[in-house]
Amino acid sequence: MPILFDENNSDYEVGLRPAEKVMRLSRLGSFHQSRLSFLRILLRRISAERWEFKRRVFDINVDCSGTAVYTYQLLNRAYSLVAFAHKISDEARSDRVIATKWDATFVLFDGIPSKTDIDRLRNNVPVQEAGRVSEKEITLSRANKSVRLWDYVVDCLSEGKQPDIQEIEKVGYLMRTTAVYGSGKFGAIDYKEISDRSEFAAPFQAEMLTVYMIRAFVVDLLQHAAKIKNPSRFVNLEPRISKMLGVGNSTGLGMAPFLINHPQLLNNWINAKETALARIRSLKTPKQKCVDLFKNYIKRSNYLIESWHSQHELQIAKLNELIRDKITLDHHIGKFNFKRPYPFDALYKWAEETLGEEAQELLVSIILEPFGNLIDNLSSEMSDNNQSKNKINGSMLISDFLNKTEQHYDFALKINWDNSENNQLAWYISEEKLEPRLGDRYKENGIGSYEQPLQPGRDVAKMYADLLKWQRNKSIAEFLMKHPEHRHIIRRCQIVFTSPYAEIKDNTISRDVIPIDLLRAKLSFFGAFHFDPRSDRWVRINMFKGAPMPETLNEENCDNWTYPEQKSI
Repeated sequence: MPILFDENNSDYEVGLRPAEKVMRLSRLGSFHQSRLSFLRILLRRISAERWEFKRRVFDINVDCSGTAVYTYQLLNRAYSLVAFAHKISDEARSDRVIATKWDATFVLFDGIPSKTDIDRLRNNVPVQEAGRVSEKEITLSRANKSVRLWDYVVDCLSEGKQPDIQEIEKVGYLMRTTAVYGSGKFGAIDYKEISDRSEFAAPFQAEMLTVYMIRAFVVDLLQHAAKIKNPSRFVNLEPRISKMLGVGNSTGLGMAPFLINHPQLLNNWINAKETALARIRSLKTPKQKCVDLFKNYIKRSNYLIESWHSQHELQIAKLNELIRDKITLDHHIGKFNFKRPYPFDALYKWAEETLGEEAQELLVSIILEPFGNLIDNLSSEMSDNNQSKNKINGSMLISDFLNKTEQHYDFALKINWDNSENNQLAWYISEEKLEPRLGDRYKENGIGSYEQPLQPGRDVAKMYADLLKWQRNKSIAEFLMKHPEHRHIIRRCQIVFTSPYAEIKDNTISRDVIPIDLLRAKLSFFGAFHFDPRSDRWVRINMFKGAPMPETLNEENCDNWTYPEQKSI
């Protein structure tokens, strides 16, 4: 069991940052990956438990189409990525969810697939949603090439030379996934059926495992393409370069509602991270080796920032501010006295007063890096396996409910919901694109009729106004008998009353809302790097960039890769 605090800390304990500060969209949209990101949790488990990685099948044709199977063998079970490579035209390639062709399609199989399994999957996986998988499959996914970089690297390797690392860095991945489906979709096994397995205790572990194994397949497929193009001169990609290639992802509004629709899960993610930060800020005299590691990560983060590029004006402005703030932070740390009591508490307080949110949240992530023994156990608290227990407490008195609503939803009750700008947007599902969309309710006729319940602030205000008309000594059950339309928000409020990080403290249908803030918050917990918005509604990111490949992953390098030293490449 990790030691939670040094022996000198019994007289002082820093509290968690208040939800009113953390749960604003601008801050959520400034989160960075950390030790508690899900892909980091996965890699630590793989290395600690010594999972064995093996390429079982690589039956790829000269046109780079075919089948491959990769397996991770655990102590008592195995998981296999079944990959299908496809030859498609440039015109057929699309990142939209309604696409019908992809460069590669995948499933994560529970065990080691037989030939019969592979044949069955070959008939279904390439068509994705149009096919059907079974309870033997855990995830379903697909990916497309970054064509320019793919062709460039294949050309280099086929001529016997390595690609220019600067060209690699401009994109950072050879393929990008456009979806990784799990939890019962399209016939796959429901998450609850495998949630008792220790390897899936933390959130999204099956999805992270899928992407990590896809990364290995992509490098193998690339090298195969180079060999086919020039068998006599080709060379394989050097390990130092293959490590710098992650897996890209294009994510749009389809991901945004997730955080609103899963309040308890969101609370658990944020609470774990905030608890980790509080534990470290509560250290009176952190060990010198941890301080030295922190300083090292601070320096190394400069290269990560320098290699982060965006074409969107919102992120360009944030990056420029981050660069300026990082100079200020580096200067301050250069003269900061880490021998003072509670140094990380003092450092964080200074940052909160001096730096912008982007730099503050980068500092939070770096503070967490050296203290694995103190905080890694929090990963076991990040899932939500008790969703069925979120039942309405009908016996709660209206007086108590009103008081707690005023406490937790102060932001919503202050909003003038009669102002059209505060109601301007509506979330709905596009029939054509089959994706969540945000529309202007005053310009797009009829979308209000299809609005999804993704505006908890407004719903709370409506519920609160109706509750005020009732006697305070009546129960919530009595109220709901007359107002069943408020059941969903009553249930949500009762979750928030005991889980303060469950609610986003902003108006999600305001004219000024920036949906990519929701995307970034979720993707940061996945472990994404280099957020590159292409609008305020979709973003490209990179996952596993810089991580060891499966063949070289071990306990020495499973964490020490997220802030690469420039000289290492």
